[in-house]
Formats: sequence, C-alpha cells, structure tokens
Amino acid sequence: MTLPVSIDSVGAACAHVLLTPDPLAKLMAARAAARNWRLGRLAHRFDAVMPERPARPELPELLPPNRMPKRGRIGSERARIAMLHALAHIEFVAIDLAFDLIGRFGAEFPREFTGEWMRVGADEAMHFALLDRRLRQFGSHYGALPAHDGLWQAASETAHDALARLAIVPMVLEARALDITPATIVRFRDAGDEASARMLQRIMTDEIRHVSAGTTWFGHATKRMGLNPANHYQILVKRHFRGALKPPFNDSARRQAGLTREFYTPLAQ
Repeated sequence: MTLPVSIDSVGAACAHVLLTPDPLAKLMAARAAARNWRLGRLAHRFDAVMPERPARPELPELLPPNRMPKRGRIGSERARIAMLHALAHIEFVAIDLAFDLIGRFGAEFPREFTGEWMRVGADEAMHFALLDRRLRQFGSHYGALPAHDGLWQAASETAHDALARLAIVPMVLEARALDITPATIVRFRDAGDEASARMLQRIMTDEIRHVSAGTTWFGHATKRMGLNPANHYQILVKRHFRGALKPPFNDSARRQAGLTREFYTPLAQ
C-alpha cells in the first residue's frame, strides 16, 4: 500500500501513521494526526483502508518470542538497556494499534471515540520518545537489539470486530502492563536507576487512562447492543486471546480504569 495523497480525513491520517516505517517519522505522524484532529483540520471520514500490517523499519530485527535472547537481571546496565528496548518496542507497536483502532473501527462509534483514541495514540508516541531518549542516554537506541514479532498478532486476530479489539488490546494486554510495571519500577530503583523508574511511573499513569478508554467504549458498545459487558468480555477473551490471564493482578490500578474483578477473575488461571 502507498501513503495517502491527501491527509485531510481521519482515515487518511491513520493510514499515514501505519504506513510510515521510520520511527521518528511515525512519531511525528502520530503527533500531527492528534494535533490536526484537535484543531479541526481532519474531516470525520474513514475513507482509507488500513493495512494488514504496518510498515516497519529495517531494525530492530523481529524474532518469534521463543527466539528472543534472555535479558538477565535488571541490576546490570546491559539488562536495563534490554528491558528499556523491549518497552520501547511495545510503545512503538502501540502507536500503530491506537491508530489502526481509529481508522478501522472509528465509523462505528461517536466522534468522541476518535478524539479519545487520538489522545491515546499521541501518548504512545510520547512514551516511545521517552524510552528511545533514555536508551540514547545509555549509548544505545531503538533498533539496536532484536524485538519480538508477536505484538501485532492481537490486531490481526481482532481485525474484524471492534469489541474484540477493545477486549484484547486495552483490556487484556495494556491491563497486563498495569500488573507488571510496578515490580519493574521497583527493580530499576533497586538498581539505582531512578530516572528510568520515574519515567516508567509516568508511563503507567497514562496507561491507566488507556485501559479506562478501552473499558469505557467496550461498555458503551455492549450496552448499546444489549449485552452484559463482563460476560461478553469473557467470551471474547476466550475466543481471541492466545494465552492465559495469570495473577497477581493490580486490582487497584485496574479498578481505577473501570476494569473491575467481575471482568477478569473468572478467567484467571
């Protein structure tokens, strides 16, 4: 697929982000899309086809999860760089996930849906920029290490169903980040890396809002369809999520995001 000729609609702006391979250029495209929507420069039209896969840079090398090298303990600088690189890759893919959600499903929702997920996409771009800057402070950069290629699988699995996408991406994958990030922050602090710990705390605060956006719009759509939100969530997770929901859960952060125990406790293994 080629880049849209004119970026004057929501659909074209989203396609532009997805079809931009260079990390810095993708970051700028995401920020521009969110800014142009906020300033009223994009028509609420979904007139571009989202690609099956986003464009990707030559680096990092993408490997199956089972071929990824072990990171080791965060106490070493090498291990901290590996962890920051893995997180940067997650945020890089999250940019595409946010804009694919808008471009693929935005027509099914009110305008407010587009506005909220544009803000999420801009947040993900900012998170990627923070992590890449921190890597450079360590003498590294995004692309210096391999990354796993399983993250887009959730988008491919749910490309046909907005509710499935909301259930799996923000309400499973991003919610899982709420569970594991606090312990990661502690490990960075224990290693004396307060700068990285503060950055991860800032990112986690934003991620609570992102999970909340998923939960809110999932609830909006299920109630409109006469479905029980928690029950339908469980059906979709069983159908589309290749894995298990494993405790411990950060019940407090999940509750702040509106993702209460009635959603995920019945699925826990």
